Amino acid sequence: MKDLLDLTVEQNASDLHLQVGLPPTLRISGSMTPIDGLPLTPTDTEALMESITPDAHKANIKLNGGAEYGFNFNNKARFRVSVLRAKSHFGLVLRQIPSKIYSLRDLGLPDKIRELLHRPRGLILVAGPTGSGKTTTLSSMVNYMNEVRDGHIITIEDPIEYFHDHKRCIVTQREVPVDVPTYAEALRRALRQDPDVIMVGEMRDLETMEAAISAAETGHLVFGTLHTNSAATTVDRIVDAFPAYTKEIIRTQLAASLVAIISQVLCPKIGGGRIAAYEIMVNTTSIASLIRENKTFRIDSDIQTGASLGMITLDAHLMSLANRELITPDEALEKCRDPISMRENLLKSGANVRNF
Repeated sequence: MKDLLDLTVEQNASDLHLQVGLPPTLRISGSMTPIDGLPLTPTDTEALMESITPDAHKANIKLNGGAEYGFNFNNKARFRVSVLRAKSHFGLVLRQIPSKIYSLRDLGLPDKIRELLHRPRGLILVAGPTGSGKTTTLSSMVNYMNEVRDGHIITIEDPIEYFHDHKRCIVTQREVPVDVPTYAEALRRALRQDPDVIMVGEMRDLETMEAAISAAETGHLVFGTLHTNSAATTVDRIVDAFPAYTKEIIRTQLAASLVAIISQVLCPKIGGGRIAAYEIMVNTTSIASLIRENKTFRIDSDIQTGASLGMITLDAHLMSLANRELITPDEALEKCRDPISMRENLLKSGANVRNF
């Protein structure tokens, strides 16, 4: 296992996959790269799992068929480990967590985002599919606030990925289920712990969403993530999680408490590595009205006209990345929301686009 983790760090791979019937496989710049060697046997994967998994999580694997935890590899890297059982055999996926916390500018976020992080209260959501870099974005925001403002930051994560030192802020990091049973329970407790900022690793259920919105309403700056693909669908996902008789109330609460939604995807970068493309929605009087009136399908048009507030559509950002030759035109076309318009714009710019 040590050799495999050394290679993962050396190759700057985002993930290491260990599955029966295949050699160990690295994900490098988004592509799967098998390591030269024999396919792993059930005995191999079980031994690899045993070598790094704490006893408490081994019991969880037997009970639930899997477990997730953070793992420090000497002083070289930290990994988020997911152990699973498939066809009665063990498998592992290890996500490498960068040792460096990137600045907001490093991540390509506009300076306007920094202004939002000085808000005294409200809800800021980071959305995107699994593996799109949401945790990295949140950690950069926490680090920025830790450096420039006073207060108490509480993070609630499963597992803890980035470690934050106390700088200008006191930073309390709680891990679910090690330090507290659930996200919702941690949020309820957090309100009694004098927080200024609360970061929720994942708003995965109704109870957590309700607690996060309540915390944002009662004078705290709350950050959270959802597995959604746009600002509009993020609002819809939250509202749809609530019973029918409460939806109107939730729309009103969201309209009042929401500060911004950042939706992102990761794209392979020309020359190696990956880069994020963003959709950024900043809540305005107009957008708040659309949320209250259940007209979220109109949010995109407000984003298109909100550039002065730092807003941008995903397709506009993808087009910008392609024009700056940071990603290929094909990648922009593959990740965009409106392929017909994107193809037309790429062709107008003189880009070569393959047929899908």
